[in-house]
Formats: sequence, structure tokens, C-alpha cells
Amino acid sequence: MKYLLLLFVFLGCIACKTEKKNYDGKYVYTNQIKKDVTFLASDDLEGRQTGTKGEKKAANYISKRFEEIGLAKKGTNGFLQPFSFKPKTNPHEEVKFDVNGDGTITGNNVIGFLDNKVENTVIIGAHYDHLGFGGEGSLYRDSIKTIHNGADDNASGIALMLNLAAKLKENNINNNYLFMAFSGEEMGLLGSNYFVKNPTIDTKKVSYMINMDMVGRLKKDTALAVYGTGTSPIFKQILKSQNKNFKLIQQESGVGPSDHTSFYLADIPVLHFFTGQHEDYHKPGDDSEKLNYKGMETISNYIFSIISDLDDNGKLTFRKTKNESENTPRFKVGLGVIPDYLFDGKGMRIDGISEDKPAQKAGLQKGDIVVQLGDSLVTNMMSYMRALSVFKKGDKTKVIVKRDDKSVEKEINF
Repeated sequence: MKYLLLLFVFLGCIACKTEKKNYDGKYVYTNQIKKDVTFLASDDLEGRQTGTKGEKKAANYISKRFEEIGLAKKGTNGFLQPFSFKPKTNPHEEVKFDVNGDGTITGNNVIGFLDNKVENTVIIGAHYDHLGFGGEGSLYRDSIKTIHNGADDNASGIALMLNLAAKLKENNINNNYLFMAFSGEEMGLLGSNYFVKNPTIDTKKVSYMINMDMVGRLKKDTALAVYGTGTSPIFKQILKSQNKNFKLIQQESGVGPSDHTSFYLADIPVLHFFTGQHEDYHKPGDDSEKLNYKGMETISNYIFSIISDLDDNGKLTFRKTKNESENTPRFKVGLGVIPDYLFDGKGMRIDGISEDKPAQKAGLQKGDIVVQLGDSLVTNMMSYMRALSVFKKGDKTKVIVKRDDKSVEKEINF
């Protein structure tokens, strides 16, 4: 009985450590990363597709978390910034906002403000929408309608944003902080685009923007991608000086497939953090139990240390970068693989194989490093895409991969 009583006391102490408390109106920091992800990526939210009930439930949850932490409302309707749009039918046309009529969808950015009564503001953001039951963006090939919970993409980014909001409460007070949960990212960066065109603060006084998209699957090699490192002259130095845990994969460009792009195009320095793609990307298998929560906390601590180091630097200088996507070759066929975007060795390492595609049929495996495709040597992602761009459907060619310490040659049928 004595041991049973001690067990109850012990479990009670654990509960105390994880419980959020308020004393005299002040927020006491607790790590709620796993709790936030678990709720946002639950089946009850049905994949958080923009304009759905699930997205609204997520927006309400984030609003309540902002309120708990003590952030001020900075939307146009409390914490919310609603925006209406009609989805594009032509991929080359711009989305029209604030339209009426059939087919109109309304999404909600969720915006909270930590006002330290100073001149400059740092924006910290992540998108919270996902694919709902799949649809056009899904890579799931089964015909059964299935919820895409989007734990890594991007409940993980929202959980880190909330974690940073709690850490920054009454810390690093030389900047104000605007925390933003974007909607409409999966439909084309719509929420961040709308905010930049309709800001609720003076964006000329924004020092820099941090974006977190898919930060939940830090791997054993601790590779962490950081994009936008060239958008301010100070970024590379700070990233290096504060790094104690990661193998950093840096890209200078401020343009990429996530919400930081909207801010870069408004001449705001940006940093985007990303732990890489995986086999569950845009599939129903992206669930909360598969995330690396210890890794997420380490990433949050790293970002906090960067923010702390930049606290007394004033408004950061913006610098334009080369848009690497403009030089990306166009191709008509694919191997049917998920590249390891965090691989920094020679070649293109395969991180996943799609069912019934050329790579699988040829016998390629996860972990293979493509070093030659046809007559072209493959040294990195860009050279891989250039090599792929010369082929069309029906072509055959050879592929050479490194598998462990061996060189393996296979025939590819596109």
C-alpha cells in the first residue's frame, strides 16, 4: 500500500510539471509541443482543409492558446483575420481575394501580438491548414477517402510557434513579436500572401520573419535545413555561432514552397526551418505518433537562441538573393522517388520509393544514392533534375546508384 501511495504521489508530480499555471496573470512556461500536435493532428479536425469545420476548430484552438500565453489580439476579428477567395482554375493566374458568389472559400489567419512597446517587430509563423481528406495535393493513391492529419505538415510548425511564444513571454524585450498561424498554404501560400497585402501592423518596422514548416521529423543524422540564409548579411554568422546540435543544410534563397516567400517578396529578411520530406508526406500516414518530439524541442531551443542573439541588433538589413527555382529544369517524367533534400554528399539520395513507379520496378531502394542517370553524372539535386529533363515517357536508360559501398546499375523504363 505504501508503494502504491508513493506511485500516486510520483504521478501527481509528473502531472504538476506538465500542467500550465497562471500566477497573478503571468504565464508560466511549460512544454506543450506534443499536446498541441496531438490535438491539431487528430481525426476530429479532419485534416484542417482551408474553409472547413476542421480548420475552424484548429483556429479556435490556436486562439485559445494565444490567450493562455497572454498575447494581444491582432487580427481583424479578434485573433482571426478572415480572407475569402475563389480557387484558381488556371495555375498561372493570381487568386482573387474578397470575392463573392459560388465557389468562394473563407480561410482564417490566426494572429497574436506580444507588444514590448518598442519600435521593431519580429514575425514568427507557420501554416496550420492541410489537405483534409486528400484531394489534388495528396500523394495517396488509394481510392478510399481518408483523413490526411498532417502532423508534420504542419501541426509541428504550429506547436513550435506556440512553444516560442511561451518562451518569449517577458524575454528578449528589445523587439515586439507577431505570431501567425497561416491558412491556405496548401492552396498556394494564400494566407501569408493576404496578410502581406493587408497587414495588421506596420510591415516597414518588421525586422525579420521566421517560418517553420515540417519540423517534426529530425533524423538521427540531425540534419536541419535552413532556407533564406542569404536574405540578411548577419544570418549565416548567427546560425553558426548558436549551433551546437545540428548538421545545417543552408540555402540562401528567400524563395521556396512555404509562407516565408510572401515576406521575402515584401523585402523582409526570412529564415525557414525544415527537417526534410519523408514517405508519409501528403499521405494519411503523417500522424502524431511518428514525430520526434525531443528533436522538436531541440529545434525550438535553437531558434530561441537565434532570436536571443538578434535581440539587440535592431532592424536587420535585407538582401535580395538569387531565385534558385528559376533555374530548375522542367521534366516530363520522374523516377517515382522522394529525394533526401537534406543530403549534402555527392549524388541524390533516395528517401522514399513510390509504388508501381520506374524506380520501384527497376529495383531501386530507399537509401540508394543516384550518381549517374543516362550519360549524365549526378552530383546534387540540380544535376539530377537536369539529367531527368532530357527523357520522355517511353524512354529507357541506365541508372547507377551507390548502395552501401557497392556500385549498382539498373535499367529504368520511363
